[in-house]
Amino acid sequence: MADSEMYVRSSRELWTILLGRSALREPAQIEEELDRNWERLLQGLCYYKTPSSSAAEKLKADKGVAQPLKDFGLRISKLLGLDQQQSVQILQCYLQEDYRGTRNTLKDVLQDERPSQALLLKIADYYYEERVCHLRCVLLLLTYFQDERHPYRVEYSNCVNKLEKDLVTNYQKQFETLFKAESPTWETHGNLMTERQVSRWFLQCLREQSLLLEILFLYYAYFEMGPGDLLSFTKMFKEQGFGLRQTNRHLVDKSMDALVDRIGYFSCLILVEGMDIDFLHKCALEDRTEQHQFSNTPAISKEMDQMLLTFGDIPHHGPVLLAWVLLRHTLSPDESSPVIRRIGNTSLQLGVFQYLTTMLQGLGGTGNNCTASTARMCIYGLLSFVITSFEEETLGSQQHLINAACEVLSAPSLAELFWETKPTMGLGMILDSAMGMFPHKTGLLLQLLTALLSDKSTAKKVYIFLDKMSFYTEVYKTKPNDVISRDDETLWRRQAPKLLYPLGLGQTNLRMPQGVLGQVAVGEQGYVVRWDYSYSAWILFTCEIEMLLHVVSTADVILHCERVKPILDLVHKMISTDWTVSDCLLPLTSRIYMLLQRLTSVINPPVDVIASCANCLIVLAARMPGKVWSSLHHTGFLPFASSPLTNMAQSISAEGMKAGNYGNLLVLIEQPRGEYAVTIAFLRLVTTLVKGQLGSTQDKGLIPCVLLVLKEMLPTYHKWRYNTHGVRERIGCLILELVHAILNLSPEGEASGSTPTLQSLCIYSLANTEAGQAVVNIMGVGVDTIDVVLAAQPSSGGSEGPGQILIQTVKLAFSVTNNVIRLKPPSSAVSPLEQALTQHGGHGSNLIAVLAKYIYHKHDPALPRLAIQLLKRLATVAPMSVYACLGGDAAAIRDAFLTRLQSRTEDMRIKVMILEFLTVAVETQPGLIELFLNLEVKDGAEGSKEFLLGEWSCLQVVLDLIDSRQQGKYWCPPLLHRAALAFLHALWQDRRDSAISVLRTKERFWENLTTPLFGILPSPSDITEPCVLETCAFVMKIIGLEIYYVVSGSLERSLKDALQKFSSGRRYEYWSQYVKSLVVHVAETEEDEGVHSFSETQMVISAWRMLLILSTSHSDVMQLKEDSARLKLFMDVLDGTKAALLVPMSVPCLRLGSMMATLLLILLKQWRSVVATAPDVLAPLSLILESVLQADQQLMESTKAKVFSALISALQIQGLNGGEISQLPQLLLCVCETVQDEALALIDSTRHAAQVRDVPDDKDSMETDAVRSVQKDQRDGVCVLALHLAKELCRADEDGEHWVLVMRKIPALHSILSALELSLRSKQNLYFTEAALHLLLTLARTPQGAAAVAGAGVIQSICLPLLSVYEVPSNGASQGFSRKSQDAPCWPGVYRLSMSLMEILLKTLRYNFINEALDFVGVHQERILQCLNAVRTVQSLVCLDEADHTVGFLLQLSRFCKEWQFHLPHLLRDVQINLCYLCQTCTYLLHSRNMLHHYLQAKNGEALASGPRAQRDPQTPSKAAAEGGGGEREEAEQKALLAVQCSLLKILSKTLATLQHFTPDCCQIILDQCMDLAEYRTLFVLSFTTSAFDADVAPSFGTLLATINVALSMLGEVEKKEPASLSVASLASSEETQALKSLLMFTMENCFYVLISQAVRCLKDPSIAPRDKQRLKQELGSELSTLLSSLSRHFRRGAPSSPSSSLLPSPQPPGAKASHEGQEPFIQLVQAFVRHIQR
Repeated sequence: MADSEMYVRSSRELWTILLGRSALREPAQIEEELDRNWERLLQGLCYYKTPSSSAAEKLKADKGVAQPLKDFGLRISKLLGLDQQQSVQILQCYLQEDYRGTRNTLKDVLQDERPSQALLLKIADYYYEERVCHLRCVLLLLTYFQDERHPYRVEYSNCVNKLEKDLVTNYQKQFETLFKAESPTWETHGNLMTERQVSRWFLQCLREQSLLLEILFLYYAYFEMGPGDLLSFTKMFKEQGFGLRQTNRHLVDKSMDALVDRIGYFSCLILVEGMDIDFLHKCALEDRTEQHQFSNTPAISKEMDQMLLTFGDIPHHGPVLLAWVLLRHTLSPDESSPVIRRIGNTSLQLGVFQYLTTMLQGLGGTGNNCTASTARMCIYGLLSFVITSFEEETLGSQQHLINAACEVLSAPSLAELFWETKPTMGLGMILDSAMGMFPHKTGLLLQLLTALLSDKSTAKKVYIFLDKMSFYTEVYKTKPNDVISRDDETLWRRQAPKLLYPLGLGQTNLRMPQGVLGQVAVGEQGYVVRWDYSYSAWILFTCEIEMLLHVVSTADVILHCERVKPILDLVHKMISTDWTVSDCLLPLTSRIYMLLQRLTSVINPPVDVIASCANCLIVLAARMPGKVWSSLHHTGFLPFASSPLTNMAQSISAEGMKAGNYGNLLVLIEQPRGEYAVTIAFLRLVTTLVKGQLGSTQDKGLIPCVLLVLKEMLPTYHKWRYNTHGVRERIGCLILELVHAILNLSPEGEASGSTPTLQSLCIYSLANTEAGQAVVNIMGVGVDTIDVVLAAQPSSGGSEGPGQILIQTVKLAFSVTNNVIRLKPPSSAVSPLEQALTQHGGHGSNLIAVLAKYIYHKHDPALPRLAIQLLKRLATVAPMSVYACLGGDAAAIRDAFLTRLQSRTEDMRIKVMILEFLTVAVETQPGLIELFLNLEVKDGAEGSKEFLLGEWSCLQVVLDLIDSRQQGKYWCPPLLHRAALAFLHALWQDRRDSAISVLRTKERFWENLTTPLFGILPSPSDITEPCVLETCAFVMKIIGLEIYYVVSGSLERSLKDALQKFSSGRRYEYWSQYVKSLVVHVAETEEDEGVHSFSETQMVISAWRMLLILSTSHSDVMQLKEDSARLKLFMDVLDGTKAALLVPMSVPCLRLGSMMATLLLILLKQWRSVVATAPDVLAPLSLILESVLQADQQLMESTKAKVFSALISALQIQGLNGGEISQLPQLLLCVCETVQDEALALIDSTRHAAQVRDVPDDKDSMETDAVRSVQKDQRDGVCVLALHLAKELCRADEDGEHWVLVMRKIPALHSILSALELSLRSKQNLYFTEAALHLLLTLARTPQGAAAVAGAGVIQSICLPLLSVYEVPSNGASQGFSRKSQDAPCWPGVYRLSMSLMEILLKTLRYNFINEALDFVGVHQERILQCLNAVRTVQSLVCLDEADHTVGFLLQLSRFCKEWQFHLPHLLRDVQINLCYLCQTCTYLLHSRNMLHHYLQAKNGEALASGPRAQRDPQTPSKAAAEGGGGEREEAEQKALLAVQCSLLKILSKTLATLQHFTPDCCQIILDQCMDLAEYRTLFVLSFTTSAFDADVAPSFGTLLATINVALSMLGEVEKKEPASLSVASLASSEETQALKSLLMFTMENCFYVLISQAVRCLKDPSIAPRDKQRLKQELGSELSTLLSSLSRHFRRGAPSSPSSSLLPSPQPPGAKASHEGQEPFIQLVQAFVRHIQR
């Protein structure tokens, strides 16, 4: 839009602002608008000037307007006869508000003839609408400037005071100008002024006349009219014929009749109001008629007399004449009586009372239509005075009088006024006369009393009035026999009592007693007798209804229906006005059901009475739906099902459903007649019952009713015949209201199961049948049709016109469709409804385009808002491109969206909805979002993509909204700010790089974005706008995403500054405290009233959690480095978690607690150093655990796991704080209970899964899925973590006293072992099994624990079931061993753990466990032997690890050699042989490194991957090692090699230590001559060749010597730190080097020991030839001497002491210290041995 200084606010915008529908809603803002525009309002239509040469010159000189716009402005000026400058203004406003193209197309349109003509005509319509809105503004001010309830009353009133003086004269002149105006022609206004345009001009002319008169009428309702003014108005209206003698009356066609009538009505009302009858009445009563303004203006009165004598040819004259008769009759009764009589007769001949009724109905209902109410006030005064002044008989038909009175009394507060006046005056006299004929004629009195009901006070008065009737009027054609009378027949007396209703019983009758007197008047009908008899009319009404029930099938039914209908209408009004009366009316209301049943089943049912019955039930149903439903159910009125409903297909087909009496009535009577009173009542009744939320059984009863609506009414109602305009729209609206109510039922009222519920039926029907298509058709009405209907409404803007009903219907259709899509059960097939919504029609006819174009609608802001909401839903769920659906209109619609988004006066909710739609589109509608982002590529070097914001980019608007300088202004409320940030967050989350790159480099972007985080928020209990929390959450998330995605070096400087400011301003601490207070607030308020801003709180906590998690890995960027700050944050998180999780019964608290627990766990793991210095963490965590264990288990599964995990971490970091923890017993108890429960649950689910697997496949597997989810074995499952926590606690409880106490209380061990046994047998629950074994291992380390584990039957649970874990292959050992990574959980790992467990139990319990240990060895002997053999073929770390565990167990077992020999002699021999071969294998592999290296490369592809892990070196991930350069690869291979060597060395040392137990004790065999040698077998052959890698070569003494040599050379390498052969450089620390040295020494010692022991055994063995013994001595002597000299050299350099030096027998006394000269105890032993053999 060209920015010209001429731009002023359009009248439509001003009207929207004054209505309070814009963003300007504060009284001060309204006042400002009125101050700025009051002069314009005063000018009225004169504000729009005619063309002039001076205006043309000014326009020509204006540099701010583009030339094409000037040229087009001149064309507008010609067509509309409008000032040239104003023409350009109108053009600019039109382009801003109503133009439906883009700015780019505008240039072409202006140049091209045909499109520019169409544009001209649209601008003409826009200009006409502007003029009407201009007048509506004034009308609005006059309507409410004295209404105390209106929020802007003071502002309106001030403005009216300014307008007061000249408003009337200006507007009167304008009215005269309009009705005298000559119609335009093509000669004067250009060739576009066709006949059609002239007709359009004239329609506008009539509309403006009507509005001007309406304004004048409202003005004179508040301000007095002088006699002169009355005369001039009368002359003017006479000349104009009250609208009928228009200058251009030849142009009037049928469509304009309503407007011409309105002009007549207002002309008449202005004159009546001008005579001030109210004041006249007052003066007459107080006898001061001289004070009335007409009392001393004889000249004017005479002139008026003369003029009014000429009236009488137009119905509009009637009220004016009647009012003038009153005026003259009151002020000068004698002066002009013949004239008055003549004028009065004329007014009665014109049917003045019928005219008044028609006029008031024509002006519309009195909902919030001030004009109609004011007119009724005016006529009320007239009628009251007329009835007071003249005899009723002289005024014509009583029925017409009462009709007029009833129409008048429908205005608010008039009924109260009526009851306050005396019954002898005014309308009270009509009531009196109507009562005189009661109950002979009931209709008139009841009609009047129904009109007199307006609020509770009047309802009470009406009830009492009818309850205490004192006369009973009857009409007799002839004198009855049972009365005696006076001679003149004026008084009768009853001789006998009389029952007034011959068919009534007991309570339902009236009995007139004997002796009652009655006044008699003889009339045309016969004797009219008025009995002096008191009774309650309510009983009489009951009798009347009872009577109707009796005569229902006779010919009298129609006559009786006429008497009963007014009664029902009165009852309806009564109970809807004051519910408290309903109990008193029970005799009447309880008979309505029977009445419905009887009346609907007769041949020609009385439709109006049935509708009245149904209307009464609607009011009753609103208060007591259950009772109404149960009574109505039996009447047969509603549709019903003859067989029970079982499934959706049967329901939808309507099989077995009957339409009920109502259904027959609709088809047989209402549709052919075209009158639908019963249908309207039926729809309202069903809707009321649905809203009553009756419960599932009654809802099922309503299904046939709803089905009738969905199948028979919704798809076809628009094709029915209608007699009355507007009924079709009303029925459509009511049907959708019913569907809307059903879709909004709360789901807890809906029953589950296969039978359909009301809601599911509705959803299915709308999604899959024609009902859905009907709703689509309603939505497809389109913005143009609605505008046309609104434009055609004659009234100035009531709330009940056809336009408003149409808008309401379309809004309901939007809402219904949105809900159907939201609630529809997910399915792969696309439903017909979704197809209809998203199909591509040609030429923009598809529904998506129609929905988007509702953005052009300006009358009701909710309509475009709901349309966009539906678009948002479709953009999310439907697989289609909105952009493609919009076609060529896309850019224009984008411009319209952005125009409304930019406008500062636009309704805020529409702006929020547009931003929400765009937020969704970011993710789901790539094409559309590109259109809205409107980014242009910057002209730069080829290939470089730099973007700029286009002119129509939504980002510009969003940047304005987040600008910190705009916050708090009326056009940027918090909700809108939140929506803008949500959109930005969507861009970041969806990685829209082009948009992000433009945004992040914008000046002040990061500063504006982060501003909300630096504000001070209200305390959680004082939050009024929870969206502020969401705003902050979005900011945190955007910052988090930016830090996460962008390399820290590339972050924008301004963002880094903001983060620095955040840190230095102690905002981390502020937010941490605030988030904690939010959680605490939720925890505190949850118990009272629930939390009103829970989702926002949840969002903030989620965002804060994300920031903190990021800060653990990006602390440098986020400036969170201080330990004190981190400690504060950590403690706040802990406190928050505790606050939330200590309310175990509240779902919101548990949700927040779960989120906080995740954060707590991550911080525990990442900030170990901070946690180590924190106060005790275990105590609060223990409390949290106790609370969580009480909560709902399904909800808390993941939270429990997090709490267990946190406890494990805390124990590992903080330990037990020096062994003191008061919570330990309680904590152990909780954990053990959990372990027990979880173990039992695991047993059940494992058994169930096993049964399911046994079931044949042909069975349906649906229910198995449901149960399988009960208990899963997961690495981070509650069960596994609880076991790990138990393990940590047992480790912390060193002496085991607490543990034992708990175990006595809870038999957790038995449950664990049972579950373990089942898991091993079924080879399931791997993680559980591992964790359980770890716990048992920990327990077995203390004597008490080991005894408990053994006592619980560990061997039965593990020994045999463990066989299922591995398969023993028949063909060679190597396949039985996995090549998996060592750390991954696996079944071989379980086997290894079991082995360790046996080892530790045996080590701890010794002889108490020996039998079990031997059982274990016996059962698993094959695997054990295989494992010892396998080292030769598989050198993977996993295989070596198993060998290590196996040898470790055998080492413990070898201490019980005799028991073993006794129980399993063969196995013992096999093990000994295999151990010797293992020794040989390890020695060989350690000796020939190149060979080992070759093996590793050839066989174990993954040894490289597992090598670095074994060394716990995270710097070289396996991937990099495998893919990196040669150097890295070599290093990785070296590490792998080293890991394998270390493993082999461990196995070797343990093997030798085991063999030591299988060989005689050194000292004993050397010193004891009579030792039994048969007890010990020879383990090594007498050979001294070096070890070979061959299974055929038996292990020999050469093997042992080689072992010592290898160990010695490795020791040398370690000493020298030679990295060439053994990659010692990669050993992590000196501790590891020291450990390696000790291990080598241990190996050598054991090797020497075995060697000496075996050598002496050979030397003493008589079976060995002396020659061989000699050779043995020689070889050993020389070899050992060499070794000793090497060792001596080595020790002189300073060698490590042997770890077992204290265990070895030494010739020295234990107290003596070893010398440094190679005098290690084992060296002394060897030297002694060498001396021994050399002897």
